[in-house]
Amino acid sequence: MIRFWFPIIILVLWALSAVIGALVTLNPYDIELMHILTPPNAQAWLGYDDLGRPIFDRFILGATTSFVVGITVVTICAIVGTAIGSFSAYFGGWIDLLVVRVIDVFLAFPGILLAIALASVMGPGIENVVIALSVVGWVGYARLARAQVLSLKQREHVRAAVALGVAPFGVIWRHLLPLTLAPLIVEVTFGIAGVVISEAGLSFLGLGVQPPDASWGSMIRDGSRYMLISPHMVLAPGLSLVLVVLSVNLLGDRMRDHFDVKRRPVER
Repeated sequence: MIRFWFPIIILVLWALSAVIGALVTLNPYDIELMHILTPPNAQAWLGYDDLGRPIFDRFILGATTSFVVGITVVTICAIVGTAIGSFSAYFGGWIDLLVVRVIDVFLAFPGILLAIALASVMGPGIENVVIALSVVGWVGYARLARAQVLSLKQREHVRAAVALGVAPFGVIWRHLLPLTLAPLIVEVTFGIAGVVISEAGLSFLGLGVQPPDASWGSMIRDGSRYMLISPHMVLAPGLSLVLVVLSVNLLGDRMRDHFDVKRRPVER
C-alpha cells in the first residue's frame, strides 16, 4: 500500500507546485542583501540563497520548469517516436531499413552527451533544452512501437481489416496502436524521470535554464559552492529531484507489473 501511494503523493505535490508557480505571483528574483545565506526560519521556510533571494519561491519556479520540460519533451517524443516506429514496422521494406539505421546511429551515442552537444550548439535556454532532449528522446519510443507493431500486424483482425480495404493509417490507428498503449505508457513514465534528470543536468552545466530563472539543477549548482556553510541551498532542490525521479520510477514499475500478464497471479 505504501509503495502504491507514496509515488502518487509525491507526483501530485510536484504537479501542484508547478501549478502554483505558474498561477501564483511569487518573488523569486527579489534580492535582499541583509538575508544572504540566511537559514530556514518562520518567514522563509527554505531560507535565502547567496544573493538574498527566497529559496522557497525559486524552488517552486524550479518545480514548474522541470514539470513543463518533462511533460513537453515526453509528449513530443512519444508522439513522434510512436508514429515513426509504427509506420516503419507496418510498411517495412526500405522505409523500415532506413528507420532502423537512423535508430542505430542515435543509439551509438549516449543520449545525455548528444543532448549536451546539441544544447551547446544551439545555445542555452529552456526552448533549446526541449528541442535537444526531444531530438534524442524519440528513439526509445520508435524502437518500442516498431517491435510491438511487428508482432501484431500479422494477427487475424489486422489482416481482416486490410482485406476489407481499410487504409494503412486506419489500420495503424484503430487496430494496432490500441494494443501498443500499455508498454508505451510504461515507457512514458520512465521517460519523464529521464527527462527531469537530463534537464537538471543541463541546467547544472549552464546549458539549460539561464539566470535569473530557476531550475533545480541550477539551484544545486549555485548551492554547491556553499555546502559547508549553507547546506540548505542544496537540500530542497536535491531531495525534491531524488523524490520525483524515485516516485516516477516506482510508478513505472507498478504499471509494468499491472500490464504484464505473465506476472499476474493466477486466479483459481
